[in-house]
Amino acid sequence: MIRESSIVAAWVVVSWSVPLRAQDAAQPKPTFVDGQAQIVEAFKDKSRWISHDLWVETSFDSDGDGAPDRVHVDVTRPEQTESAGLKLAVVYESSPYFSGIGSTDSKYFWSPVQELGRAPTPRTPMPAVGFESKRPLMSRDLIDTWVPRGFAVVHSASPGTGLSDGCPTVGGSNESLAPKAVIDWLNGRAKGFSAPTGGDPVLAYWSTGKVAMTGTSYNGTLSLAAATTGVEGLMVVVPDAPNTSYYHYYRSNGLVRHPGGYTGEDVDVLYDFINSGDPERRAWCNEHVRDELLAASADRQSGDFNAFWKSRDYALALANVKCAVLLSHGLSDWNVMPEHSIRIFEGLKANGLAPSLHLHQGGHGGPPPLAMMNRWFSHYLYGVDNGVEKDPRLWVVREDGKRGQPTPYADYPNPEARAVVLHLEKGGEKCGVLTLKARKGQGRESLVDDVAQGGAALAQAERSEHRLLYSTAPLEAPLHLSGTPRVTLRLSCDRPAANLSVWLVTLPWTQERRSESNVITRGWADPQNHASLERGEPLEKGKFYEVRFALQPDDQIVPAGKSLALMVFSSDRDFTLWPAAGTKLTFDLDASALELPVVGGEAALEAALGR
Repeated sequence: MIRESSIVAAWVVVSWSVPLRAQDAAQPKPTFVDGQAQIVEAFKDKSRWISHDLWVETSFDSDGDGAPDRVHVDVTRPEQTESAGLKLAVVYESSPYFSGIGSTDSKYFWSPVQELGRAPTPRTPMPAVGFESKRPLMSRDLIDTWVPRGFAVVHSASPGTGLSDGCPTVGGSNESLAPKAVIDWLNGRAKGFSAPTGGDPVLAYWSTGKVAMTGTSYNGTLSLAAATTGVEGLMVVVPDAPNTSYYHYYRSNGLVRHPGGYTGEDVDVLYDFINSGDPERRAWCNEHVRDELLAASADRQSGDFNAFWKSRDYALALANVKCAVLLSHGLSDWNVMPEHSIRIFEGLKANGLAPSLHLHQGGHGGPPPLAMMNRWFSHYLYGVDNGVEKDPRLWVVREDGKRGQPTPYADYPNPEARAVVLHLEKGGEKCGVLTLKARKGQGRESLVDDVAQGGAALAQAERSEHRLLYSTAPLEAPLHLSGTPRVTLRLSCDRPAANLSVWLVTLPWTQERRSESNVITRGWADPQNHASLERGEPLEKGKFYEVRFALQPDDQIVPAGKSLALMVFSSDRDFTLWPAAGTKLTFDLDASALELPVVGGEAALEAALGR
């Protein structure tokens, strides 16, 4: 294995032995066919790949030791970058997960059993993450795919994880500036060293300076975070299922809400989960980040939006983005929900950029097809004129489609989508009606909260006092929904606070399929925040409030034979806090409605209903 110090020496020899002239035509180099980088025979031999690690000096000191943090970086590249002076573009992934993670046992999470507006019960501390020293490679992600195609692959560990200095901050500025420093190093603007302290200089002499970032979930978040710095050399990012706002991840419209599958998780739990860095600095980080900043700011008591959450919202930091952006997300991702990518897509368009969006019908994670990513990387990193910048802005894997064969559309939402308002007709304890025509005099209907009743069971119940259900007639033809549904609910409550949950489902409920396939979309809100996301107010008993909020975005073709049904209930066992049962919510049906984004608008819905 070639160590960093010897790599620097080898570079000096190569620099003097290879004059600045056109290279031998037989010299292996990236090759492109039909606009895509091809596997090059000379780059395939893994035994000849060069792998090494280093530490890049950043512009921040997040662990309070008085010295700039250094982040741990690994590199894998074809040997021709050493023997023949070949310069290559870089595919780069950063992550807090490369060097160990904490426990997923919910006993270390916050208890969801909590009365609304009350202080939570302290959680059990999570056991410390074991310290790992992964050298020279911390990850093999991306290597086998991109090195044979003529790219160098780089990974870095987030601050405070693995062998990187600093503290985990879960969305703090150091998580954006760390990958920026690595890209600066790849362009000769930042210093690299062969050791975490001291060490010999390490130069990226093999880099063209053009970089693509990608990754799934937190790793995708960090690629977007780097893009918001406007760093020169970052040409394209492909974030897959990125968490683009920690408020939207852990809260919904003023409500404390957990990501699907992780009941009781919050920002401080995630801090513990990724805190795999130097054990000697963890006590300082725990005190100053977790126990001071996060504890004082996360606010599990009200769920209100505040300056802490604002600083961790990448949609508010898009002004500096210069690179091309291809977002990917699953429309049934109830962990990092679809709104995370949609809000970035919409924000970039509002800034005059032309992002692209790849959507599929599955859950968490699922990058664009390899051929699509290849075209993007080939164009933006090597200048291949393959027309990718003129491609459709939206690609959707249809319900019966294959992941590698998405259907193209001009934009998201579908340009032919129109908002259609559906009104509620009484009978919700059993099943009322969703109708295009408002019929006054529907009165008021009530439900009683009981978190023991799960959403799927409530949707299937023939009758229940714990939810209200309103349905269309069965569709006689498929119906295409594309965009963000919204609800307006006029309600009163017999207690100062309540959870409010809404599901849009298809009926009849299909038991033989996974339950999520019956759920079109979901949404949650705190009625106390009806007037302000930043500050809720206790509800006055008997007083009616208008609560309007968006459900999760979607693009789905609902098949014939299914009915669309709106289910309104209070506590959602899989997502909200679990207060004691008994809170009563009353809804004014005449002042409540569902707004659906229907491709073809009202005429298309009427036609699908056979009218």
